[in-house]
Amino acid sequence: MASLVYLLGALVTATCCILLLRGFARSRSRLLLWSGLCFGGLTISNALLFIDLGVLGPEQSLYMWRLGTAAAAMLLLVYGLVFESE
Repeated sequence: MASLVYLLGALVTATCCILLLRGFARSRSRLLLWSGLCFGGLTISNALLFIDLGVLGPEQSLYMWRLGTAAAAMLLLVYGLVFESE
């Protein structure tokens, strides 16, 4: 059951990423771009979470990769909020 929740989280963040980037393509608002890229990184992080806890056994861990991708995604959003806000 937990694996299903992890997979659902990855699907929701992927949907948010697609919708934000689609909104950027229409309006050319740079903040939508940075938000979409952030959610793209969070999608990768959630996919790694599913692989780590749902597929791989306890002898292998993707913990640092998950945290690294989530931190990089958040840095993209912070950059967009600080430097692209009007």
